[in-house]
Amino acid sequence: MIPRRRPAVPAQAPRSVRRPWVGLAVLTLPAWLASLELTVTHLALPTIGTQLGASSTQQLWIVDIYAFMLAGSMLAMGSVGDRIGRRRLLLTGSAVFAAASSAAAYAPNAETLIVLRAVMGVAGSTLMPSILALTAALFPDRARRRVAVGAVIASVSGGTAAGPLIGGWLLEHFWWGAVFLIGVPVMALLLLLGPWLLPETAGGAGARIDVVSAFLTIGGLLPVVYALKRLGAGEAGGAELLLVLLGLILGVAFVRRQRRLDVPMVDPTLFRNPVFAVLLATLMLGIFVLWG
Repeated sequence: MIPRRRPAVPAQAPRSVRRPWVGLAVLTLPAWLASLELTVTHLALPTIGTQLGASSTQQLWIVDIYAFMLAGSMLAMGSVGDRIGRRRLLLTGSAVFAAASSAAAYAPNAETLIVLRAVMGVAGSTLMPSILALTAALFPDRARRRVAVGAVIASVSGGTAAGPLIGGWLLEHFWWGAVFLIGVPVMALLLLLGPWLLPETAGGAGARIDVVSAFLTIGGLLPVVYALKRLGAGEAGGAELLLVLLGLILGVAFVRRQRRLDVPMVDPTLFRNPVFAVLLATLMLGIFVLWG
């Protein structure tokens, strides 16, 4: 008598796979917040400047340093996430972001606020690379993944648009520090639910973090961005041109280093792909139209 085979019992799906849309909802929160911080201080800046006795230059740094550090550190943080895990990087960055936001709300002077805004920018740069990677992990199906990525992009656009409105409302009803405290409950919710809803992903476990490439990335981007903002404000001079030259030199050094590395931070061969090149150019054009 041949024994009857029991049907195989499928392994129980992990919670993050059973509830991917809930995980996506959690991921859209930090995406919304990171972009909100780009514009939330605009209406509050005159009040902040008056309360902290900030000069006009310091007020510009209070607004701009966040975007500088966010853009300059994002590529490096994406590489760090590949090494240590995207969920770990997201949760660590969220904790630092919440702590820096809380401290910024009670900054005693302009210098302290500028430093804390810089920390917020570095912490914010951990969010988007991790969010997109985790979104792809939550939605292996390509059709659903496109919808999910669209939801993340929509949350980013919504945060940018809502920043001045929320900042103005908070300033009308509370003190200027409230524009920074808005990030605390958002990050607290992410830290509470993230470990349960989000899978851990890592592309290069055990690989060494390339500190030199990270430095070249930040050193190449920040001088150019700062110089272009100064030139746009009509403050052209020899110092700005030297900063652009410095950024270009460091950028060339970064590209040459990536070509030599076995595991580069950015694979230079990607730019030979016509589809990738067109998508990148389209993205850059969209950012230019939005931000100038």
